[in-house]
Amino acid sequence: MRKNLKTVLGICLMCAGAFASATTLQAKKKVAYLFTYFTGNAPEQEQICYAISTDGFSYTPLNDGNPVISSDTISLKKGVRDPHILRGEDGYFYMVVTDMRSSQGWTSNRGIVLMRSKDMVNWTHHTVNFPEKYANTTFANVIRVWAPQTIYDKKAKKYMVYFSILTDDGQCPYDKVFWAYANEDFSDLEGEPKVLFDYKKPSIDTDIVQDENGTYHIFFKTEGEQKKGIRQYLAKDLHNPAEWELLPGTFEDTDKAVEGSGVFQRIEGDWVLMYDCYMNGHYQFCTSKDLMKFKRVQDTATQGAFTPRHGTVIAITQKELERLQKAFPNTK
Repeated sequence: MRKNLKTVLGICLMCAGAFASATTLQAKKKVAYLFTYFTGNAPEQEQICYAISTDGFSYTPLNDGNPVISSDTISLKKGVRDPHILRGEDGYFYMVVTDMRSSQGWTSNRGIVLMRSKDMVNWTHHTVNFPEKYANTTFANVIRVWAPQTIYDKKAKKYMVYFSILTDDGQCPYDKVFWAYANEDFSDLEGEPKVLFDYKKPSIDTDIVQDENGTYHIFFKTEGEQKKGIRQYLAKDLHNPAEWELLPGTFEDTDKAVEGSGVFQRIEGDWVLMYDCYMNGHYQFCTSKDLMKFKRVQDTATQGAFTPRHGTVIAITQKELERLQKAFPNTK
């Protein structure tokens, strides 16, 4: 009888463990997508907005399309652009944005904003003003620090922030992509920025993803060429650009002008490359199985309450979706 009791208890514990594992997996299951973006060049449009989607292509704005974070509460310029959101390895979400008001000119921004959150509703925020932080260096002379993004460096076990820089002292005469590690609480950058890669011509809007084989795919927009477009490097080591491979051609599936490329993996496993066809009034979404060949899926009109400019997308769980809908409900 005692032996049978032990057997029954063992089975019960195994079942309980399996149920707990299944419950945890269900809680982590992604069911939708969150698009973070800004909406235009007017001061009231240089704010962070959210939209959600169930397929990764068609989006519904939250909060009736109004900002979910006010720029004047987080930035020095009282305007932000190019929000990039990342699901961290430590339970936090990370967001970085360009600290800029474009009405002051396209060479008027001097830094970025670092943000961190547990729930994507409440965010801590810290500004990094390059002329102040890097006084007496070439980085004190920045006139552009554009489109920052973050990726987790597994080797260093740190969050790496990368961005394009232009200075007015002749030391960085065209937009070049740099990087720096964030400190432990994501409130500042460590040390001076280092060159991530030098395309030898202006490069902006860089976005880096890593595939299942460990290869990094570095997408960026070329500016200093007759045919502007989205190009791609392949890399095994982010910090050894001498061994990177520059792939031929561009990766947008259109002959229209594009900017603000963003890459994310869909729940189904395929990859999406999205970009703003800013002269034609729509965002374009393309898919790929291997991050090498992309085919257009649809053009999503930017109109009404949904007028996204350069932003990024992550997959979210049911609990996260419900939390965001409750925090930023649509009333119209």
